Amino acid sequence: MIYVFCRAVVRGVFAILYRFESVGVHNIPAEGGVLICANHISVRDPISVGIHVKRQVKFMAKAELFKIPVFGWLISQLGAFPVKRGGVSKDSIKMALTILRQGEVMGIFPEGTRNSDAAAKRGAASFALRSGATVVPAAIVGNYKPFRKMKIIYGAPVDLSAFEGDKSPEALDAATNLIMERIYEMRESGKPTVN
Repeated sequence: MIYVFCRAVVRGVFAILYRFESVGVHNIPAEGGVLICANHISVRDPISVGIHVKRQVKFMAKAELFKIPVFGWLISQLGAFPVKRGGVSKDSIKMALTILRQGEVMGIFPEGTRNSDAAAKRGAASFALRSGATVVPAAIVGNYKPFRKMKIIYGAPVDLSAFEGDKSPEALDAATNLIMERIYEMRESGKPTVN
């Protein structure tokens, strides 16, 4: 399988280049829909989120990337699906919900853009609440400088049961804030969150 082969190769490269390690992978359920929510610091983040996870992690990617010969085919094989520039389309939302409802794993960056201190977007919370997927927070720690230590920390699933059935913007904001608090807590402490 292309995904398994590429994951193994990249895992080795990251281990050498960034001394990359993962902590708390056991917090990712072995089955059922899972939404891994991580901070976003680099275009390499999707790789960091997925290389130590036993299950395949799927991501949204800019539609333009799929038009690049060979590369577009490759990222499709690796589980990426397109999202149009300027916002998430209905097709992208439908695809994300389908992935989660079918019991697969999807990665998302609630902050949206890299290195953003702006308010986190509501998409992750919305996907989780609409699909019933388990939300696993993840913190990427480091700066991708060669031979400097990089780490990803997976925390205990975030309990969003208090927001079930509430589609109000306030509920989505509160759920999003809870997810981001867990991510930032791990980024600062260097340890997985617990319930």
